[in-house]
Amino acid sequence: MGGRRPRTGHDWKLLAESCVALLERLPELVDEHIRQLTEYSPVYGQVLPHDQQWREAETAMRIGIQAISAPRDSPRRDLEHAEEAGRRRAQQGLPLELLVHAYRSAGYLVWDALMESAASREPERLSVLMRCATMVWSAVDVQAATASESYLATERELRRRTDEQLQALLDALLEGQEAPGLAARAAAGLDLPEHGPYAVVVLRTERHDARDGRDAREGRDGCVRPMLGAGLRFIWRMRADCEIGVVALDPGQGLDAVARLLDGRRSGPGGISPVVSGLGELGRARRWAELALRTCLPDATGVVRLDQRMATALVVSQPELAGRLVSDVFGGLLELEPGDRAVLIETLDMWLACEGSAGRAAARLYCHRNTVFNRLRRLEQLTSRSLARPRDLIEMTLALDAYRLAGTGSGPATAR
Repeated sequence: MGGRRPRTGHDWKLLAESCVALLERLPELVDEHIRQLTEYSPVYGQVLPHDQQWREAETAMRIGIQAISAPRDSPRRDLEHAEEAGRRRAQQGLPLELLVHAYRSAGYLVWDALMESAASREPERLSVLMRCATMVWSAVDVQAATASESYLATERELRRRTDEQLQALLDALLEGQEAPGLAARAAAGLDLPEHGPYAVVVLRTERHDARDGRDAREGRDGCVRPMLGAGLRFIWRMRADCEIGVVALDPGQGLDAVARLLDGRRSGPGGISPVVSGLGELGRARRWAELALRTCLPDATGVVRLDQRMATALVVSQPELAGRLVSDVFGGLLELEPGDRAVLIETLDMWLACEGSAGRAAARLYCHRNTVFNRLRRLEQLTSRSLARPRDLIEMTLALDAYRLAGTGSGPATAR
């Protein structure tokens, strides 16, 4: 409650005498202060035991009273104490509003006691106090502001540390680490059920895309942050080249809502894992989501589900075998000129996308349906396989996926 103020030597002497006299009444002032705080909110007593609260209030009020009459060039012990008090109250969890209220309540109490003491003595002392009123209350405001700034800075630091702890827990789950109590600690920290339906999403992204979909993830800065949407709850983690999302599903809720919410919100593709039954299975779900993402072509933008791309996932999970499949099935095709090869590949791709309809494929390729038939017959000749035989069709379909995903193809591709 001190401050730096211009005043005459006489005024300072009278004010100092009043403060010294007030210190003799300090125990009763602290008792009254604690009583008023408890009446205002029971939270004060819940945060601190009474004895500790009394001792800290006595120290704060003593320093404040001494600061009122301190010499102008003396150290600001009141502000140093306010800074420490703000830091301590943030760590203890006292709401900021109650911290500020405590400072103002103490200010009113000390000021009323000073006025009461002056009124019982000579009128000159009361006049001195009235001239110092602005200075005293300005000092109370500065103390409260200092405590508030310290409180908020400590709160930010505590939040940062909490975020780091939550990141570590979530990363451990996503990496599939096994440790006693890991899932339970993560569930408590993230406010998620330990057991229940979950899925993992992996989105390929560049750094400059990190704020795309702002409406869905507003406020996220690379730390663990929740996102709500379409009745789903997401927890997101940023990685160097992707974003990983843990999706908490309601019982009986499928993955269609996840795909609809995310599809088209990013400039790159994404993969969604099958549903797993708890936080302890997030490592497996993350690997499945990454595998689903690997089934996407480099220029794809959609979000795909692994359970709908199992055949392609088998291809990409065995790159050596996939390469052998391409050479065995498309060996003759690969010997063609690039332009000729691209036309046949595109025709097969479109015919498969149109579910074997030559007419629909022709419309999308801007050619006659007989042209489609002719190209397909040529493909059969080059591959020594028949599109009418199920096993041959499976081989050609998987070989096409392997060829596209290997990045050796040319021309447009149709995402199936």
